[in-house]
Amino acid sequence: MGGRGTRLRPLTLTVPKPMLPTAGVPFLTHQLARARAAGVDHVVLATSYRAETFEAYFGDGAALGLDLEYATETEPLGTAGGIRNVADRLRAKPDEPVIIFNGDVLSGHDIAEQVASHERAAAAVTLYLTEVDDPRAFGCVPIDAESRVTAFLEKTPNPVTNLINAGCYVFRRDVIDAIPVGRPVSVEREIFPNLLADGAHVMGFVDSAYWLDLGTPAAFVRGSCDLVRGIAPSPALPGPVGESLVLGGARVAASARVSAGSCVGARVVVGDRAIVEGSVVFDDAVIETGAIVRASIVGRGARIGSSAVLENVVIGDGARIGEGNELLAGMRIWPDVELPATSIRFSSDE
Repeated sequence: MGGRGTRLRPLTLTVPKPMLPTAGVPFLTHQLARARAAGVDHVVLATSYRAETFEAYFGDGAALGLDLEYATETEPLGTAGGIRNVADRLRAKPDEPVIIFNGDVLSGHDIAEQVASHERAAAAVTLYLTEVDDPRAFGCVPIDAESRVTAFLEKTPNPVTNLINAGCYVFRRDVIDAIPVGRPVSVEREIFPNLLADGAHVMGFVDSAYWLDLGTPAAFVRGSCDLVRGIAPSPALPGPVGESLVLGGARVAASARVSAGSCVGARVVVGDRAIVEGSVVFDDAVIETGAIVRASIVGRGARIGSSAVLENVVIGDGARIGEGNELLAGMRIWPDVELPATSIRFSSDE
């Protein structure tokens, strides 16, 4: 969880990506709750960017039934280096399994069965794999008839399989201890290929359950809405599944409409005849009379003026969007920016 979440800026200028409010709680809460439901009781969080944010929120993990520890990278160590950096805090024996989660993947896969599959196969590493319609945007991971991984392939216009690395691994503890120290190391480019070259038993665990990488604004909105609607599973949802989730202290006018999995944060105000559809509205924001917010993210404390229209945009914390503005097609407004009332249409394909 050391990345800076640049694709989600400006939301991640002050908050690390795993801590962004997603269906009412920081995204990492959903991951930790699913891990606990699968039988995990001890977690070490490998952090870097704004590392203090994690411990300030989760503390020792007791509220989630977990024993949480923290290991911070002072310099970027890569995907494998970050794993090696927590090795001294792990409690597993050399031949026991350790589960590794990417901090930005929303999944419904069977974590306990992945571990069981790993142990049955006596594997060095077992990767969670999922099928996607278009694997060209991902590295792909072919497997043989016995589910053994045969290669790790970079992005290519002609993938040999639609199976991709879905961001949850089970490592045998001694494999983690063998990762080089003192330099950046990549699991995808170094550790996994080296294991294959050495003849190690690397398994693929294929699961067709819900899966989504939350790295872009559109994906983040979709993931939050899918959690609210119960399409993506989570034991941590702070309310019943349904067409909307409205947190404590929020005020939604009777004539307003909040739908399509929208989450309205604490103390938010949604005015008369306003529409919030398939969107995420962070705490303390205000959506004024007749404003329309679709497929968008409205930052903490932002204000959307009456009759303004937002569609597929990101509004930074504390921004002010004046009456009548129309913001479309991926535009991003930085924190505390003020747009005066206008009838001019703003749009951007960024």
